[in-house]
Amino acid sequence: MINTYEDALAFIHGRGKFKKIPTLKRMQRFMDLLGDPQTKIRPIHVAGTNGKGSTVAFLRSLFEQQNLTVGTFTSPFLIKFNERISVNGIPITDNEVTELARKVKPIVDQLDQELPEGGPTEFEIVTAMMFIYFASHPVDVVIVEVGIGGLYDSTNVLTPALSIITTIGYDHMQILGNTLTEIATQKAGIIKPGVPVVVGNIGTEATAAILKVAEQNGAPVSQLGREFNYRNLVETQSGEQFDFINEQTNISQIKTQLIGNYQVDNAVTAIQAFELYQRQQQKPFTVEMVKRGIQVATWPGRFEVIRQKPMVIIDGAHNIPAIEALVSTLKTQFTKEPISILVAVLADKQAEKMMSRLLTVENVELYLTTFNAPKNRQVSSITKLAQSLNSRRVHVVENWQTGLAELIKNQPDKVILVTGSLYFISDVRRWLVK
Repeated sequence: MINTYEDALAFIHGRGKFKKIPTLKRMQRFMDLLGDPQTKIRPIHVAGTNGKGSTVAFLRSLFEQQNLTVGTFTSPFLIKFNERISVNGIPITDNEVTELARKVKPIVDQLDQELPEGGPTEFEIVTAMMFIYFASHPVDVVIVEVGIGGLYDSTNVLTPALSIITTIGYDHMQILGNTLTEIATQKAGIIKPGVPVVVGNIGTEATAAILKVAEQNGAPVSQLGREFNYRNLVETQSGEQFDFINEQTNISQIKTQLIGNYQVDNAVTAIQAFELYQRQQQKPFTVEMVKRGIQVATWPGRFEVIRQKPMVIIDGAHNIPAIEALVSTLKTQFTKEPISILVAVLADKQAEKMMSRLLTVENVELYLTTFNAPKNRQVSSITKLAQSLNSRRVHVVENWQTGLAELIKNQPDKVILVTGSLYFISDVRRWLVK
């Protein structure tokens, strides 16, 4: 029985996260019993190893410049569960979460009895709640972020107006495959017949896999570096500036407050998708709305400066591609200041490789720590990690709150960066801004 918001969260988080055999059949059956709410929306569908959240944030901001109401579905949440289903950046209410959980629970109970493998997973339930919400609370545009992969992701029961694949890299290999071709093929599973797809910075091997799936589906492709691009990139510690170009458009001196040249990849991917969507819907696309939309876009937890003196930054880099992007930003924009990195990594990630990449930044000191990971997840052993790294620039911090407080107190002239896990930076952000 779900009577309260706490009951709703206990019901959702009490479900298993994965099944042994990937399939969409269970989700399709779930949707059928709920009256197929996913057919009542035609969203923009966003997949990719990294960059999904930033691309969604840029897109949302671009649409909001037209005074449109924009619904988003993102994961994971940073502070509160409700963030996953939001309208113009405002999470749905506790009461709405509770009511949505009440609606799906009887169907979940039925499928638990009906299906040999059991009923829906946690993410399938949250996805269903999102579909129900936007079907019954219509908005002008819905942007749906994939959970993991694409082909078998529970969001993939929808038919989008436009698909986006942001980046391809090594992550979730136990689910998606061990090669970039295998991973890209899974991500390309969101491509639907005849539906345009916008592709970001993905590399040669992944491109071949995605273009193959797109051709099989007759889906027009717009790819960064081919149909659209950027130039005149200027990188600073307060953001980036660039020009956007494609066959029809040339927009100069676009600025974003999101830091890192990889954010420019995300921004131009969002601009290309926005332009295609607007032309598809026969709606306006102007230089002014693009420049303003990109400039005001924010995305908490992605190289986010929380405070100054000392500069404290949090970044959700949690896999090799994201760490490499982070390293690139540090090497180009933070070359003079000593950098202290407080980092915690989940045990199912490539922790040693991630830390080795960070140590290639010569002005970095690493502080390995731990935190209370979500259920069924463990944090990498900081003692073993420190031993394997075997560097004088690596330190062990048993309590991250004490360690961060000491770094802030004793290092006013340094840059302090917190990274390694989205779950970890969620705890840190809550602690810093309380």
